Amino acid sequence: MMTPRKHGRRSDETRSPSERTDEPSARLYVGMHPADVADDINRAPAAEQSKLFAVVDDDTKPGVLAELERLGNTDILEELSDTELSRILGAMAPDKAADLVSQFPEQQSERILKLMAKEESAEVRDLLKYEEDSAGGIMTPDVVAMKRDQSVGDAIEAIAYLENDEPFFQANVIDEDGVLVGNVDIWELLREKDRSRPLGELAHTDFVSVSAEIDQEEVARIMGKYDLNVVPVVDNAGRLVGRITTDDAIDVIQEEASEDIFRLAGSDDIELEDTSVWRTCLARLPWLMVTLFGGFIVSVILKYFHAHLSGGETEAGRRTLVLAAFVPTVLAMGGNTAIQSSTLVVRSIAVGLMRGRSLVRILLKEMSVGAVMGSFCGIVITLWVRFLTGEPAEAAHGVILLPFHMGIIVAIALFLAMTFAAVFGAFVPTVLHKMRIDPAVASGPFVTIATDVFGLVLYFIVTVVLVGIFARF
Repeated sequence: MMTPRKHGRRSDETRSPSERTDEPSARLYVGMHPADVADDINRAPAAEQSKLFAVVDDDTKPGVLAELERLGNTDILEELSDTELSRILGAMAPDKAADLVSQFPEQQSERILKLMAKEESAEVRDLLKYEEDSAGGIMTPDVVAMKRDQSVGDAIEAIAYLENDEPFFQANVIDEDGVLVGNVDIWELLREKDRSRPLGELAHTDFVSVSAEIDQEEVARIMGKYDLNVVPVVDNAGRLVGRITTDDAIDVIQEEASEDIFRLAGSDDIELEDTSVWRTCLARLPWLMVTLFGGFIVSVILKYFHAHLSGGETEAGRRTLVLAAFVPTVLAMGGNTAIQSSTLVVRSIAVGLMRGRSLVRILLKEMSVGAVMGSFCGIVITLWVRFLTGEPAEAAHGVILLPFHMGIIVAIALFLAMTFAAVFGAFVPTVLHKMRIDPAVASGPFVTIATDVFGLVLYFIVTVVLVGIFARF
């Protein structure tokens, strides 16, 4: 796989920060792309990051600060004065500036906004009104808006005088009230021979737009579905307020994917940016404590049924209780099956494949899958039990269990545990999604706990019932 190369002179001083021993020079990042500079600073020790950022030229600092990891820029931001911050933020894209301003305490944010130019400050304030994870929170207010009665010639001339820092591919057409009524690709404007033609006649009215209030994940899904390079954002009245571009959608996809993966594992995506052992423990420990609590429940159940099956402290009970050796196997198989099922459902929800699907149909499918896998694994484990236990074993109250009997018990228990796990693993995220709760939040540790507890209960219920049946024959 080829990696992208950014052309530009790079001296020996641009070695990895860990390899540099002298003070950074002003020539350190000459000719480098801001994203490469940010990557170099992100990989540097925390003590060096502020020094490295200080030697970046003033024109490049806004781009570098926008690319720095959220936690990696904390120390750098603290070293900058409010005046410096206002200057840098004023040169950044409004959406990137709003993301940084939201990290400051309220009083400092207000001071910085007052130091910024009035127009730039107003744009950032407007963006801060929206939730961080909403379409309004990731959009940029830099849009190209033309009136529908404006001619093609006037539109082309107006574009020449625009001061937008970011490139654009289409002009949005609005009515007298600012309501979005269509859009026109720039290349269509340039190809139109009749320069007196009104934009309202040329505009596409079957456009796709998103509300400023919807979740950013939904925006990324819509852009992927319709292959959009840019999508306009409108308020509740349909007025054009901004736009979201492909680079924003890519950032959202990466962010949401990381968040879901870490939540499924019982952690937090803060670990990607933070090397602190303490913060990592704080992210993982709450979920591990939940899992530990589930382990307490499992231990109580195990103790109760062990006493019941083994006849307490009798000699028969101490001699052989081979069935207990398969408890970890049943729990592990059930847990893995549940995680597979819940991961599939969470991912389907994330990419929009769960729309319109019936909960009953989803559960019936997972029940069938769990039953088939449980049957196959049950047959395999029956053969293994026969190999492992070549002689009859004595259970509680003198009941003699043949290897075939033990294989049947473990196989049926495994079948039921895997079937339950597949259904439950799909049920939890589906219900949470319908309740408008992020399914990734509880689809990891909670599913694991539930499958362990119920898998163990099913295992011992099957054991008690079948041992009783075998005792009669």
